[in-house]
Amino acid sequence: MESRTDSAIDSALSYGRIDVGVLVIGAGAAGARTAIELVDNGVSVDDVLVLGKRNHGDAHTTWARGGINGALGTHDAEDSWAIHAADTLNEGHHINDPAKVETVARQLPDRLRELDEWGMAFSRTEDGEIDQRYFGAQSFRRTAFAGDHTGESLLDTLVDQAQQRSIPYRENVMVTKLLSDGDQVYGAVGFDMADGEFLLFNAGTVVLAAGGYASLYNRHTSRDDENNGDGPALAYDAGASLMDMEFVQFHPTGMAVDETDPDWEPWDGRLVTEAVRGEGGRLYNADGERFMKRYSPDQMELDARDVVARAIAQEIAEGRGTENGGVFLDISHRDRQFIQTRLPRMYERFAGLGVDMAEEPVEVAPAAHYGMGGVVVDDNGETEIDGLFAIGETMAGVHGANRLGGNSLAETVAFGTVTGRRIASEGAEPGALPDSIVGGIAEPHMAHLDALADSPGKYDVDTVFTELQELLWEHAGILRGGDRLSAGLDELTRLQTKASDLEVGPITSESFEFAMDLGFMLLTAEAVLRGALERAESRGAHYRTDHPDERDGWRRNITAKRADLGGMALATEPVGSPSEGVQAALEEGHKLEYHQLE
Repeated sequence: MESRTDSAIDSALSYGRIDVGVLVIGAGAAGARTAIELVDNGVSVDDVLVLGKRNHGDAHTTWARGGINGALGTHDAEDSWAIHAADTLNEGHHINDPAKVETVARQLPDRLRELDEWGMAFSRTEDGEIDQRYFGAQSFRRTAFAGDHTGESLLDTLVDQAQQRSIPYRENVMVTKLLSDGDQVYGAVGFDMADGEFLLFNAGTVVLAAGGYASLYNRHTSRDDENNGDGPALAYDAGASLMDMEFVQFHPTGMAVDETDPDWEPWDGRLVTEAVRGEGGRLYNADGERFMKRYSPDQMELDARDVVARAIAQEIAEGRGTENGGVFLDISHRDRQFIQTRLPRMYERFAGLGVDMAEEPVEVAPAAHYGMGGVVVDDNGETEIDGLFAIGETMAGVHGANRLGGNSLAETVAFGTVTGRRIASEGAEPGALPDSIVGGIAEPHMAHLDALADSPGKYDVDTVFTELQELLWEHAGILRGGDRLSAGLDELTRLQTKASDLEVGPITSESFEFAMDLGFMLLTAEAVLRGALERAESRGAHYRTDHPDERDGWRRNITAKRADLGGMALATEPVGSPSEGVQAALEEGHKLEYHQLE
């Protein structure tokens, strides 16, 4: 499958060539589940390769803690996949793709049972069934979980299944460009982050499962070296369209810390799982008021994430926040054993920092958490570029204007299954990589990367990286306005100029990696800012202070694509209609009442 080839562009520049049928970029849950489905549907393991930017098993999936949705009806027998779909559409303010929503909701009961059969360490009821908890904006208890480490347990299970099938993978590889002529994909170019070797991948099919773009913001729940917009930027560069990029979910409860304390500073923005609120956690401002009574008296802390995040932001803006710029989240009214059993990772984390969740509250504030937008795909995850698929947080369509908590992990295994099955049905063999693509795109790109290494540029990578994150938070954060968005685009142009003159270390350095990330982030940030400026209304996670109401005329998706003459071209597309069964569930008006938790 792998050979080494000396490049003609420079006698000193060489690269490894890998020929493979299906190249899966991203080794989290979406990528792993795709690879498993490929092999289970007859694709030879020799025709599959999974790439990860980190050590195998260390993907962002592990940071998804609270749970994974599926209408099993463990506690609430009246729940159904159709009500799950209805809740998802309501949370997405009805600009989701109904067909994709229904794909996820229909599949998840079977996917959860499958994970159970594969040995995932689900928390259990007294009867031994998969336990399920309440999550915000859901009508019933449908969020299955493994304590508060669901994503970690899910990925461990999928990696184990992939290893049982001997599916090849390669870790510490960063993909920097897809090889495309605008109509078809032929593979990818990247480099080994450990030894700096350039890599040319000849692939008949490419699956982007590379995460989202929440790290565009300076307060976010990801690590800085992931969720930098790699997937959407790679697809856009290859000729695919992006959609709904203006919709960025700010999780209500990232850690709010004293940044002057070296023990706490690294934890700023780190996710405090929604499971804390799902298990009864209460929010209080610095005056001791349980303020969600004013914003959402019926659903309280378990209202939609955008509602709770804006409420917290408002409390802080009006001077009722804590000294560390947050509010208090308190679950100390629950028994210690309950907290340790249901929220073990959270309990251990705060205990390690000297805070006993069973005795005192923790400080939280909103942080960028999830990009609802992404790459435009069809019902099987394929883009408009033949052979190029995008799934998981890289794709658009499932979540609309706001994601229902517990649906991110659900989406990964649902579309990993659908996409893997579709690719297998069409065959998966290495493509015929044209010499024109190698000589016209791949080798010049590698030469560019080689020239960038050890560049004595004017601007520091980390500084520009941080300036971009601060720009997004300031100009396209929780509260947005037309003037601020326009100013953000002007500021982005200035940063793009800086990014063309960076001081960069060798290929194996962190500065080189962050320079690559910065390129992805600048493109993705432009899509966010332009989409947010275009959408002259407030809907879900997108809140315009100058257009505070939701408008029927804006029940449309905004797409972004490379213009023929350069630049980014925006367009709008109509939204589809749900099936009769889901429409009936919508009309039934199912809704969580908070008193069920009291």
